[in-house]
Amino acid sequence: MSEVVLSAKNLRKYYPGVKAVDGVSIELRKGEVISILGPNGAGKTTTVEILEGLRKPDEGEIFYFDKPFHGTKEFKELIGVCLQENFFFEELTVLETLRMYSALYKKRVDLGEIIQIFELNEKLKSRVKNLSGGQKQRLAVALAFVNDPEIVFLDEPTVGLDPHIRRHLWDIIRHYKQKGKSIILTTHYMEEAHQLSDRVYIMDHGKIIEHGSPQELITSSGLHSVVEVKKEYLKDMNYEEFGNTIVSGEYAYISAVDAVPVLEKLLEHNIRDFVVRQPTLEDVFLKLTGRKID
Repeated sequence: MSEVVLSAKNLRKYYPGVKAVDGVSIELRKGEVISILGPNGAGKTTTVEILEGLRKPDEGEIFYFDKPFHGTKEFKELIGVCLQENFFFEELTVLETLRMYSALYKKRVDLGEIIQIFELNEKLKSRVKNLSGGQKQRLAVALAFVNDPEIVFLDEPTVGLDPHIRRHLWDIIRHYKQKGKSIILTTHYMEEAHQLSDRVYIMDHGKIIEHGSPQELITSSGLHSVVEVKKEYLKDMNYEEFGNTIVSGEYAYISAVDAVPVLEKLLEHNIRDFVVRQPTLEDVFLKLTGRKID
């Protein structure tokens, strides 16, 4: 088993009326990608900000490479961070921004390699203020790697990006994983967590409600085939006759070991607009919480 590079035990962070982080424990191993998966407001960002040293926990312990984490510059040399919201010096060019961030650290990498990996060549002389949203996000993630960190935090790195740019960033994350980097990713994109993660921590209302590899989570959920159908089609039917049914938003999600009887019932009521599929992480979350991630 790989070396544990980061562990957090029983982290808590409370605000008036809100338990933002409520007893969270997380472990990260060398060369591993873990995802903290959950809806907005689940406590994902507060958790990673505590791990990064940007917030102090009310309770709990954090260890980097078996040493207690104090948020000192020594520890911060080991990590790279892409925040959920990034602020740049808008008048600087892309190249000037890369050089400035690189100069903040003792350890540096070849910026030419960073520029190539993140496909920034054509924008090096462009001022940051003139970049598109996707280009700014690529730059933000690139800056998390300029000090050749051992551990990288990526907080919602692909939110709002078009599918092409999102998948390009997925390839970059896989590249750095192959180089032995350890990465903590927060996301509410189910496919992203499934595609990239060795292990997933599902978080809701400040707590980790389940964790494991994507396939372990799906297998242990007891879900089999899932039939997805608009709930309006079932308005004249009794959901109980289908067994395990969860309604969220406009859809009903019916889980069955054998989907054939479910399909026969739907067809008997002249319902033909449905989807039969294998369960996903989203179905796991739906079963655990009774709601979908928006």
